[in-house]
Amino acid sequence: MKKTTEKGSIGQSFDDFLREEGRYEESTNQAVKRVIAFQLAAAMEDQQMSKSALARKLHTSRSQLDRLLDPENTNVTLEALTRAAHAVGRRLQLELR
Repeated sequence: MKKTTEKGSIGQSFDDFLREEGRYEESTNQAVKRVIAFQLAAAMEDQQMSKSALARKLHTSRSQLDRLLDPENTNVTLEALTRAAHAVGRRLQLELR
């Protein structure tokens, strides 16, 4: 199966490769979680808020917060992400494309 490539392109896109390998959804979910975890950590740093302080604000344990901030852990609920975002003065925004 020969694919045509755009001028200046060497081959298929990385997204196409991931789709062919059946890993696109998994990779995308992990990337989104990493970005959200990074943004939450950055908001905490901006506000000079410790993990313990955020855990108290969320009425949860420090270990639960660590799981929420773990960029590798994709088993986090939208409710938990939304509550964490509000606790650092942000809002979680999702969209379908």
